[in-house]
Amino acid sequence: MIRKIVRSILFSAALLVSLAVVATAQDARICSAPGLAGDWGYTSTGAFTFPTGAVPFALVGRLTFDAAGNFSGAQNSSTGGQVGQETIKGTTTVNPDCTGTLNVNVYNQSGTLLSTSVLAFVIVDNGREVDGIFTSQTLADGRNGPTVATLTAKRQFPRSGQ
Repeated sequence: MIRKIVRSILFSAALLVSLAVVATAQDARICSAPGLAGDWGYTSTGAFTFPTGAVPFALVGRLTFDAAGNFSGAQNSSTGGQVGQETIKGTTTVNPDCTGTLNVNVYNQSGTLLSTSVLAFVIVDNGREVDGIFTSQTLADGRNGPTVATLTAKRQFPRSGQ
C-alpha cells in the first residue's frame, strides 16, 4: 500500500515537473522577438499634449514583425481631426516575462519622418494580443509632447495551436 502511495506521489511530481517545463518552453516561444513574428492589426487612441493644449488622435493599422525584432507597416490616422496615411518602421525588444519596448518611426507618404515614439507593452492571451502604452513622443522638429495613449494589437492570423 505504501509503495502505491509513493509511486502515485512520484508520478504526480514527475507530471507536474513535465507540465512546468512545457509551459516554460511555450512562454519562451511566445515571449521573444521570434514569438511576435507575423502580421498584426492594431488600434491606438489618446492625446498629444503641447503648450497650445491637448490634441486627440486615433490610429488603425497593420504591422508585420520579423524574427529579428524589426517591423514595418502602414496606418491611417486622425490627429486633431486631420486624417492621414502613414508608413511605420521600427524595432522591438521582448523580455522573457512577455513585456517589451517598441521604437516606432512614423513617415508620411513622401517618406518624411513625422515622429518617433516609444511604447511599453505586454504580450497577453497566449501570444495573440499585445497591449501597450506610449512612454514618449518626439516630433520630427524635436519637440517632445507628453502623450497619454494606449495601443491594442491582435495577431491577424493565429498560428496553429493557439
